[in-house]
Amino acid sequence: MKRTQTAEEREREAKKLRLLEELEDAWLPYLTPKDDEFYQQWHLKYPKLILREADSVPEELHKEVQEAFLTLHKHGCLFRDLVRIQGKDVLTPVSRILIGNPGCTYKYLNTRLFTVPWPVKGSTIKYTEDEIGAACQTFLKLNDYLQTETIQALEELTSKEKSSGDALPVYIAPDFPRIGMGSSFDGQDEEDVKSRAAYNVTLLNFMDPQKMSYLKEEPYFGMGKMAVSWHHDENLVERSAVAVYNYSCEGPEEESEDDPDLEGRDPDTWHVGFKISWDIETPGLAIPLHQGDCYFMLDDLNATHQHCVLAGSQPRFSSTHRVAECSTGTLDYILQRCQLALQNLRDEVDDGDVSLKSLEPAILKQGEEIHNEVEFEWLRQYWFQGNRYKKCTDWWCQPMTQLEGLWKKMEGVVPVPNCPNFIGGSETRMSAILGKG
Repeated sequence: MKRTQTAEEREREAKKLRLLEELEDAWLPYLTPKDDEFYQQWHLKYPKLILREADSVPEELHKEVQEAFLTLHKHGCLFRDLVRIQGKDVLTPVSRILIGNPGCTYKYLNTRLFTVPWPVKGSTIKYTEDEIGAACQTFLKLNDYLQTETIQALEELTSKEKSSGDALPVYIAPDFPRIGMGSSFDGQDEEDVKSRAAYNVTLLNFMDPQKMSYLKEEPYFGMGKMAVSWHHDENLVERSAVAVYNYSCEGPEEESEDDPDLEGRDPDTWHVGFKISWDIETPGLAIPLHQGDCYFMLDDLNATHQHCVLAGSQPRFSSTHRVAECSTGTLDYILQRCQLALQNLRDEVDDGDVSLKSLEPAILKQGEEIHNEVEFEWLRQYWFQGNRYKKCTDWWCQPMTQLEGLWKKMEGVVPVPNCPNFIGGSETRMSAILGKG
């Protein structure tokens, strides 16, 4: 699964190096709630970042969600992902599981995750344990709650922007279009706002900092140890929101106010850090996260800003609800692609082999692209992650068997002169994909 960096990745890395060169040995400024100008900067420079403190969330929902986290952890359902960063394959320090609409996938850092389906209306899902099914039901309930909260926050943001008019300044990173704050929702109807909050997956995260031998230091502001480095969330519907529920595992009685004499953020408390992308003038924010807090990234905040997760001292779970861009990432999509490719195959009744109906270059090219897509974007992505998905459900077993059969049919096409890509040998290659040879 080796690949070269894309032009976008190379450009991003070059920007990072230039920024570090500009900084030399100095730190950029950042603010915490102890700083007098913290809330003013938040209001002016980060208005599309919303925090809902734990006491604004129903207590019963807190209880159910936190029990669901612990249930999935108890059953070993969260795994560290093998991802590709700067041309290197690395294991994430954070363990994860993707839960969401049946048949959806979510791809980040060149790794495709497959949903453990939550029980949406009309679906039939067999879970390995009743407790796991109940946990998935709980995260669907949390998803519905956060969707409602997000729509309300978007409506409030729209109202504030319209009432403020041109009085609100523009705070957009240099690489992004300079769009007036009031313009981002102009002409939007209710359905459009709802679509920006139509969360179809949640990526659950877990990390225990005390069990990690090494965590990277935050490189720009000196914020301390990072659980997740600076990034934009990938492969989301444009301008869609992201909602995050935080469960740091300290009891309420253990939480304490920040030490006023402590410089910078409290290293024992989990924080989420925000900065405007590639901006060295605007102070960053380090926002403490306590048990049950939720935060929301609205509209284009995920595109114009970057965020990181700063480790505390205790274990932490989070549920990050997203509108994944699934136009090429659902089971229905890839099955339809297979059917398109198979339209060019002619069954041979005598010996069971198949041949091609058309040798048109464009049709041959399309067939090979689909063949490669099934292999490299689905079969290899699924099987290199082992049997992790069977921990929770057998939902993906039959679809992946079906995809293997369709792939073999495309792979086993009778060799055609001047078309060396259409060569047989499917059993040998499939064994390699599945790790059986």
